[in-house]
Amino acid sequence: MTTQPLHKRRRVAAAIAAAGTVLVGSLAGLGPSASVASSHREAPLIASDPAADNTDLYAFVSPERPGYVNLIANWIPFEEPDGGPNFYPFATDAAYNINVDSDGDAKADAVFRWTFKNVDKRGGNTFLYNNGPVTSFNDKNLLFKQTYTLESSFGGAPFKTRIKDAPVAPSRIGAASMPDYQKLRDEATVQLQGGWKLFAGQADDPFFLDLEVFDLLYGGDLSETGNDTLAGYNVNTLALQVPFKDVALGGDAKRNPVIGVWTTTDRNRVQVTGQSNPKLTDDRVQVSRLGNPLVNEVVVPANLKDAFNSISPDKDAGIPAVVKRVTDPELPKLIEGIYGVPAPATPRNDLVEIFLTGITTKAGGPIKADLNSQLNNKDVDPKRFRPSEMLRLNLGVPVTAQPKRLGVLAGDLQGFPNGRRLGDDALDIALQAVEGAAQTGKLVDALAAGDKVDSNDNAFGGVFPYVALPNQGAVNARAGNTAAAPAALSGSGPAIEKPAPALSPASAQASDDRGISALVLASVIGGGAVLALLTASWMWRRRRVVPSHGDDTLVL
Repeated sequence: MTTQPLHKRRRVAAAIAAAGTVLVGSLAGLGPSASVASSHREAPLIASDPAADNTDLYAFVSPERPGYVNLIANWIPFEEPDGGPNFYPFATDAAYNINVDSDGDAKADAVFRWTFKNVDKRGGNTFLYNNGPVTSFNDKNLLFKQTYTLESSFGGAPFKTRIKDAPVAPSRIGAASMPDYQKLRDEATVQLQGGWKLFAGQADDPFFLDLEVFDLLYGGDLSETGNDTLAGYNVNTLALQVPFKDVALGGDAKRNPVIGVWTTTDRNRVQVTGQSNPKLTDDRVQVSRLGNPLVNEVVVPANLKDAFNSISPDKDAGIPAVVKRVTDPELPKLIEGIYGVPAPATPRNDLVEIFLTGITTKAGGPIKADLNSQLNNKDVDPKRFRPSEMLRLNLGVPVTAQPKRLGVLAGDLQGFPNGRRLGDDALDIALQAVEGAAQTGKLVDALAAGDKVDSNDNAFGGVFPYVALPNQGAVNARAGNTAAAPAALSGSGPAIEKPAPALSPASAQASDDRGISALVLASVIGGGAVLALLTASWMWRRRRVVPSHGDDTLVL
């Protein structure tokens, strides 16, 4: 893909400015709505359950595999690499889900569900994770490891098992224990016969930002910026690459290119029996949820955070208290009080459009453009559309050859808030958006530097699963960080694909169609990108893809 021509970028800028003039639009037409999404330890209950805590969600079109979309979700925040001897397994009494809504009713049309199983050979003999160098997933020296089962459901149909006992890349213990961790990563990167690519295991936390924002907004004088708080920490990643046809409405990404994505974690419901060992049932309850970055963290008030994590997007429109936090956000007022930057006038109908409906001219919102609302899908029934918080992506936007960290704000129409790439600087984008950049059409100069963390500490890969290898060594000894980039675009060659669409859900054919016209996209993104950033708030950043190795995906 190429960067947008100058005349198109001008249209985007014009759309942003135009959006500002129309912000007087009413919320009444949208009805009540709400926002959602979590991040690192964003709510009281989930902060005590890190194994179930969603940290971030990314959704972007594959840069090297046309017609495929990547859905990448992370769990377990702040994994200190030396946190042994138990390290960081996925919970075996939880289900990890990635949900996709293609028709706009705020209910999942496709659900991908992972569950995990321990393979523990330690028993009463040792406390060690491994008792010698580990050179492969089946190495006898690896005393603890996990496998997973992936199931999927489409259109509400019963779940079907897609793969069972697939390998999970273990926690990276260190150079002496795992001298070639890239090999372990490669063993955990698999391709199914239907074309899906999968990865499960530990990775570097791709979220980058300075979290001293909570110290009265960076010290009260922006002196506390420039430190990537998450540098050196790891997360557990689930990555999935599927063809457009498996997530687009009716399997037709040309007519229906927009999807909405969110992740959830379900815990088994505990049955209280009065016995010493509570019984776990097959019934599960949702304990975590994440769509756009930072929404639950800095938009939702403290007394609603746990409830927000427990509900599905179709419930959002029924929570006026949360809707008010979107139309009358707290963050701009804090910035005004500390730094004297005037908060934009309320109600912030621009934010409503960005977070609850997607950018579209069909919802009566203030942004006169069409970018990433399911209402723009040709086969959607508008009467069933439900405002809700989720990360929306237009699959028809061409892949950008040179991604820009500020996404749409910088004229890069493929970036956040149209989906989210690993290198999008969500914090800086959100900061500008919340301060009204979408309404004025220009950046707020007083906050132009953002948090001064503009990229991730480790390079991303150029091929699936893209996330950097996990860090090794203590975080407080960062000078010794030895994380390396994962396999990248050029190198040992792509995985062999086997034709067997047994995994395909609905009908349709794989497609690399671009469903929205460039003109519409340009104007939509112009207004929408900035807006979506708002709710996200100001705490993150990202990186860019840096090719280096080959695609070592295993074909099963």
